[in-house]
Amino acid sequence: MNCQPWLKALVYKCTNINQTCLLCDEAAGQPRPICSACELTLPWLHQHCLRCALPLAMAGLVCGQCSRRPPAFEQVIAPWHYGFPLDTLISRFKHNSQWPLGRLLAEMLSLDLGHRFAEGLPRPALLLPVPLARRRLRERGFNQAGMLARWLAKGLGIACHEGLLLRTRETPAQQTLDARARRRNLRQAFRVLDNDALQGRHVALVDDVVTTGATAQAIAKVLRQAGASRVDVYCLARTAKPGQA
Repeated sequence: MNCQPWLKALVYKCTNINQTCLLCDEAAGQPRPICSACELTLPWLHQHCLRCALPLAMAGLVCGQCSRRPPAFEQVIAPWHYGFPLDTLISRFKHNSQWPLGRLLAEMLSLDLGHRFAEGLPRPALLLPVPLARRRLRERGFNQAGMLARWLAKGLGIACHEGLLLRTRETPAQQTLDARARRRNLRQAFRVLDNDALQGRHVALVDDVVTTGATAQAIAKVLRQAGASRVDVYCLARTAKPGQA
């Protein structure tokens, strides 16, 4: 079942009334439906790897994994690390179809990216959402990465192409696998439908959370082989290594 026809109606309620904070139900007092106090409680990611955005103890460093084996993507941009209460907000958006939460987070990511573009971050020509497997798309009824990409495209004025990337085979859920199994799980799992659309272009992948970076790496390799000149990754949150605070 595809639930997306109701998307605009639900988001309209979120964005076109007197703003109430979606976290605490108090008056937001700002254009977005989140109050300043709740916005400050989000787990903002300040110190991280310059390539994969892995949370680190110090800023301005590249993690050991990226130093030893530079990824196919150039940079991961994530405003937050995956912690409370952001993890709950993403889960409610992703698994409970609470689209206004996704819209709010996409707007905040869009603002963050806008500031980074103004400070010199190269602006991509195209946004590409990470595709869902068909079975999972049927079960969930929507692709959260596709919805995020459309909202970002509107906020940033960048084209979004949802049909360019295809997941070619069903794979077990990444959440159940360790890092090595995730990489094996994604071999030959993606392909590009139109190589000409990528020739010499800077593109950005869009996803909700980057965990080990295996999905981003697998897709970035395919995109580079298809002719993309640069691949960045835009996501809401980056997880820490297991056992890391």
